[in-house]
Formats: sequence, C-alpha cells, structure tokens
Amino acid sequence: MRILIANRGEIARRIIRTAHELGHQSIAVFNDPDRGAPHTVEATITAHIGPADLSQSYLSIDTLIATALKHEADAVHPGYGFLAERLDFAQAVIDAGMAWVGPSPTAIATMGSKIEARRLAADAGVPLIPGFDTSQDPAELLAAAKVIGFPVLIKAAFGGGGKGIRVVNAESEFGAALSEASSEAERSFGDGSVIVERFVQSPRHIEVQIIGDQHGNVIELGTRECSLQRRYQKVIEEAPAPNLSDRTDTGLRSDALLLARSIGYDSAGTVEFVVDGITGEHFFLEMNTRLQVEHPVTEAITGLDLVALMLRVAEGEPLPLAQGDITYHGHAFEARINAEDPAAGFIPQTGTVLGLAIPPDVRWDAAIEPGSVVSPHFDAMIAKLITHGSNRTEALRRLSAALGQVIVAGVPTNTGFLRWLAENPSVQDASATTRFIDMVFADKAPSANELTSPDLESAAAIAAHHFLVAEVERRSSGNLWEQIGPYRPTPHRASSIMTLRHRGGERLDVEPLPQPDTPHQTLVDIDQRVVAVNVEGHNLTFTVPTASDLVHAEQVGRSEDASALVAPFPALVVEVVAVAGAEVKGGDTLVVIEAMKMLHSLTANGDGTIASVAISTGDTVEGGATLVTFEPTKDQPNQAAPVKETP
Repeated sequence: MRILIANRGEIARRIIRTAHELGHQSIAVFNDPDRGAPHTVEATITAHIGPADLSQSYLSIDTLIATALKHEADAVHPGYGFLAERLDFAQAVIDAGMAWVGPSPTAIATMGSKIEARRLAADAGVPLIPGFDTSQDPAELLAAAKVIGFPVLIKAAFGGGGKGIRVVNAESEFGAALSEASSEAERSFGDGSVIVERFVQSPRHIEVQIIGDQHGNVIELGTRECSLQRRYQKVIEEAPAPNLSDRTDTGLRSDALLLARSIGYDSAGTVEFVVDGITGEHFFLEMNTRLQVEHPVTEAITGLDLVALMLRVAEGEPLPLAQGDITYHGHAFEARINAEDPAAGFIPQTGTVLGLAIPPDVRWDAAIEPGSVVSPHFDAMIAKLITHGSNRTEALRRLSAALGQVIVAGVPTNTGFLRWLAENPSVQDASATTRFIDMVFADKAPSANELTSPDLESAAAIAAHHFLVAEVERRSSGNLWEQIGPYRPTPHRASSIMTLRHRGGERLDVEPLPQPDTPHQTLVDIDQRVVAVNVEGHNLTFTVPTASDLVHAEQVGRSEDASALVAPFPALVVEVVAVAGAEVKGGDTLVVIEAMKMLHSLTANGDGTIASVAISTGDTVEGGATLVTFEPTKDQPNQAAPVKETP
C-alpha cells in the first residue's frame, strides 16, 4: 500500500515510521518552508504542494487530492490538525478511490459539531455539563447564562485547540466575551457558533482512547490526564489518569464506549471529559475523530501501535484484539517541547537548530534535526518527549531528569518551564486542575520565584570550559589545563578570559570553569563554534567568536531606534490599528501579528504620536522589521511593550 501523509513534522515522521515497518510506501508532502524537512527525507516519495500560505498547501484539498492521484496513493492519512477532521477532505479522498485512514465521514460530521455531539451524547445517556446550544441569538445566550449561573464558559461549537473560548464571570462581561469568542471561532473554523455552559470550578481534563473497525468492534484503551494546560493548550499529558475513584474511572471508560458504539465508530479517536476535581462527577466535553498528539502515552502503557491499528482498519481488517486482551503496564508522561521563551511571556521563537542532544531511554518524536529551520509558519511544538516507568513516581522522575538533559541548540525552548512543572508539588501529587498554569502565571512572564533561570554568566563559563575541552581534544591528547597555555580567545587580554555571545548578541567575557559543579548537559560544535548548555532544564546557546569576528563586531556596533515599533520575530500582520498622526497612550495596541498559530498584540510602552505606519494587513514581516514609527511625548520614550499573546 502507498500512503500519502497529508501532514508534516513529527506526526508525519511517526506515521512514516510505522508505515515502513508494515511494508508500506509513504508519500510526504511539503510546502516551501518545509523543503528538506526531516519528514521529506524519510519518506519513499516526496511531493511539493505549494507556498508558505497554508491555504495553498497543507489546507488545500484540491492540491492534496491531485498530488495523491499523481503519485498513485492507495490511502491518505491526515495525522492531526490541518484537515484531519474535515468532512469534505475525508469524502474527497474516498470519492477519488483511495482509503481514508480515519473514521467514516458520517462519524466526522456527527462529532464535528459540538452542538450535535452534545445532543448525541445526551441521547446515549452520557452526562453533559449544563449548557445551552439551541440558539445563537445574543439575548437568548445571555438569558441562558443567567439561568446556568455565572461564571459560565463560552466556547466555539466547531473546532478546538483553545480557540473561541472565553470565561465570563459576570453579566456585564458577557457581551464583549461573546463577540470575541464568536469572532475568533469564525476566523479559526469558518463558523462563529458558540455554546454557553456551566464553568466547572475545579476541572480536570480526562480523556479515553478508543479504536474501532468497520465490522462493528469498538474497544477502549484506558484514560489519559491532560489537565496541565496553558490557555487551553495541553502541555504535559500522562496515562493512566491518576487519583480517580473506581466509580469515576469505570464511568469514563464505559461512557466513552457507549458514545463511540452509538455512532459505529471505526478508527482511532478520543472521547474527552471534564471531571469535577471535588465531586468526581464527569461530563462529556467533545470527541476528537482523529489521532491525538498525546497518543504515545497510551502506546507506552499498552504496548500497542495506534497508527498500525488505524492502517489495518482502513484496509478493512477487523481489530486483531478484543477488550479483554488489553493489558496495562506502568505509567507514562509526555511533555510538548515548544519553540518559545517562557521567561519572556512565552513568545514564540524561531531559528536554526544547530545541534540536538537527546537522553537515552526516552521516546523522542520530533519535527526537527540538526540544521532544521524553525519558522513562524507552523505551530510552536517542535518535539514530544515521552517517558515510561513502572509507576507514576518513576515515570515523572524520568521525565524531569530527561528535560534536564535535552538540548536544542540555537532555538530557545520551554524545557525549563516543563521541568519546573514536573517538579511542582501540585503536579507531583496529581492535584493540578486545568487552571493551574494560568492561575500561577496569570498571563505574565514567570517571576524569579516561579521559574528560576540559570545565571547567564555562570552558564557562559560552563560553555567556555566545554568549548576549550573539545578544542584541545581535537588538537591533541593530554591534560587540558597544561595544553591551554597562552590561549587567548579574547584579543589583548592578559589572562585566560574567553568571550562568548548569547542569542541576540549579548557579549560575555568569562573565565572558563575548570570543574563546573552545577548539574548540566552540554553540546559542542567546534566547527560552527557553538556551545549549547542545559542547566536545570534551561537551554542556552552561545557562539564563540574568533578574534577577527570580535574586532568587526565592536567596530560595527549596534544601535536601536527608540522611536520605532519593531516585529519581535517573523510573523504575519493580522491587524493594523495604528494610524499615522494619531495619538497613542502607553498600553494601546498598535499592531496584531500572527506567528506559530498564535496572535500577538504589539502595544505602546508610553505616550506619543504615530509618525508613520510601514505595514498593511496581510504583510509578512521579518524579526526586527520596523512596523510603526512615532514621536514620543516629551520625557516619555515610546517603545514596544512585551507582546500580549492570544490563542
């Protein structure tokens, strides 16, 4: 069988791996930014599908179908995201005579609308959160909210991923929240319909993995805990879900099966629930008719390959096992590695991966390899780190240790934040709810007490030591400190001071530490003169300039225009609020940009008058590009404030 994977990154690589193990051929598709990406290298056949614009590449049904037919694909696997839950794509694949590696179009249509899914769940006897979905009239939605009682949750009726969701604490906030949620839903999913429902005060996000075939067989593969979320985006997941009473655990699994069987579900899917952390009550949330990002933790505790099962089912084979054949072994965790900087408000990061260091005895599903370019065109998740242990404590300890060893050189990641989470008491005792992260950080960068970053100079000293060790080892063998002798990395210095530069150009003159005592992991590339250090889970990358590089840099220098608003990273301009000649106040939003599927508001940091606007909606800008210039009010230098992120 020849399978086209209508996706990219780590999930494309994961599907390719299983397809090849089963003796199938694979077709990898790519757009311009993904040219040469790892998933294209590993596939049997590669096919270019268009420019960076997703609507003309990964989201173009016509292009994908034409590509599949051109390369004589027998089947299409959508992965997750993009078109994975699009009814019209599934139907187009089937109409073109190929196998759709996913549930039937009927199942996708039934569960694609949260409103329809709620009705079906209610008919099947699955408990629902009290809510209202029978009208989209704002007055009726508000009336329903009053009956339900504040706080309430407004959420998009179609789609997922945290888009189109607002919490409303009082009647006075309802109108604005409804407008925001509906507009975001329309922009993200093409439908602004919403649901209003009760806001559970201590919510846990628990889901049940199910798999069915085309012969009426459906089984469940246990629970997963997905409560560690930031702005409705999952961060760390585990299986099985801990601290559930037998009654709650049994209820979740039986209700998931009940719902799946009621629609004749015939592939891999997930039924998601909200569990009240106080009462243990569970309520149907939604059903995802696709493979989930977190499926590896289920694979780890069951020993099953979910992609292999999906492929067999798509070929018309019955499931090779029954419910009684499922056995569970130990506990597993998954951490989502994102290209973002938690200490700077979780701003997405881009760049080239200069090197990778992955600890042994973990599962590493990644979109990147050394040399990969992390661009602003895709989601910020670049890898998943999965650990397994005989029990939860062991699996979590392994996760924490592994996060302290992972190095992604050249691109800042959230590994330090993830390690902080893994070692937090609320995570250790499994008491965290879905609001834990947002309550701790409250839409701000972590404080020093919440997320301690390593001292930059100390990390540079560690990096300098390892660079010298590597350089001496390459020259010859012998005692390092005897070999260094008159080594002078920095010109005109009388001692063994070494100069390094951190990402962004910050210069550090440090003395290499002969015996660093801080726990760390280091990756050195002598040829590229790059050293990456992981200290307590925090990845820091340094370059080691040559003497001539240093002289040139000091001569050129750097100057920044304090009267300009610049793009913090490559992005797409979504909205331009700034108008030439207008007066602005500190905190006013001037431009809204999109990068890695997140919206970011660039705001004024002081009062002033806009002098010029250099961009328009729809423009693509590079990091550091000038967007707006203005004349600051006297004694009020006006610069861009930290970006505000919107899911």
